[in-house]
Amino acid sequence: MRLVHAADVHLDSPLRGLSRLEDPALADRLRLATRRALENLVELTVRSEADALLLAGDLYDGDWQDYGTGRFFVEQMRRLHDERIPVFLVRGNHDAQSEITRALSLPPNVTVFDADNAGTAHVEEIGLAVHGQSYATRDVYANLARSYPDAISGLVNVGVLHTAVGGAEGHAVYAPCTVEDLTRTGYDYFALGHVHTHQVLGEGVAAFSGNLQGRMPRESGPKGALVVEIEPGRRPVTRFEPCDDIRWASLTIDVSSCRTLDDVLEDVDERLRATRADAGERPVAARLVLVGRSAVAGALTDEERLRNELHGAAAALAVAFEKIRVRVESPHAPSTVDADLVAAIRAAGADLAADGDRLAAFAEPLDREFGRFLRNAELLNLRDTAVLAELAERAGTGLLARLTGDVEI
Repeated sequence: MRLVHAADVHLDSPLRGLSRLEDPALADRLRLATRRALENLVELTVRSEADALLLAGDLYDGDWQDYGTGRFFVEQMRRLHDERIPVFLVRGNHDAQSEITRALSLPPNVTVFDADNAGTAHVEEIGLAVHGQSYATRDVYANLARSYPDAISGLVNVGVLHTAVGGAEGHAVYAPCTVEDLTRTGYDYFALGHVHTHQVLGEGVAAFSGNLQGRMPRESGPKGALVVEIEPGRRPVTRFEPCDDIRWASLTIDVSSCRTLDDVLEDVDERLRATRADAGERPVAARLVLVGRSAVAGALTDEERLRNELHGAAAALAVAFEKIRVRVESPHAPSTVDADLVAAIRAAGADLAADGDRLAAFAEPLDREFGRFLRNAELLNLRDTAVLAELAERAGTGLLARLTGDVEI
């Protein structure tokens, strides 16, 4: 028997970091990425000739802003109905039963498990029994797995559950259970949701598929669904299939061995190429963090040049940076910097940037000597208070970077 297991679709969930992307076309595409990921899931289910699709919770983020979200899901489920593929879903903490979700009319191939008790649905013609229970409210702290019925003899038995198995570090402890609670049932496979990273548990008898589309930089790497092959008397075999429309990447690069800015750019280019190769044809939105203790630390405080160099390298590979952070220290910098000193530098920089008269007084001697040349060459206008304020802010940022090695651009 072949099943497709997905979870945590978060359809039309607002994605984070869009405002920081310099590519407006990519930002627009990201807004629709969860819909494209669902389309990719349906295509995968059809292409795999799956016997059923299992959805393990958090299909939506609460109630929708409008009915368009629900209509889109229904349209996708109708395609599976036309292909004679049944769908079984439970609701999780984000899409626990609500007025809107209860009012949604789903095609007859979709079974939504009740929240009152664990139930069982049968597909007699293929010998499949699916067991599941939805959340009645967002905050479910009972161990639902313990109330799931035992396996039915002579059928392939599959459980669908939204849960924090073993505590699920980094996730709210909803419907907590253990691997032993799952294996007690005797099911051939347990399709789990809630954890956004793909994990296989209990020697393959249970798994988290992870979420379908990364929604922020920390949800980086491939996201998708599991194709599950079940043969009686054997452990299920799972195969991960990416469904994400856009790939988030989180790149931390140690530049300790770099001696020049060109060395840094070469290391970044190498990582970007590897990231592009892994993503295939998908667009990539990346967060870059440079770390280490290096003689190049001072050069990295030239924010304008660094931003232009890095964004140019990324654009050449069809990658967009969501954020660039520099945490590189000079080899000669103190290992710790007094917090009061950092606060004083920040305050001094902000105060100076806000004091146009002081800035003009500081700039007047320079303007007298070099101002005409700078303006004629369109390099710098030392009479523009906005330009002077930006220079003051950059001076403060550069000093802090040399002290702490921490700059965000």
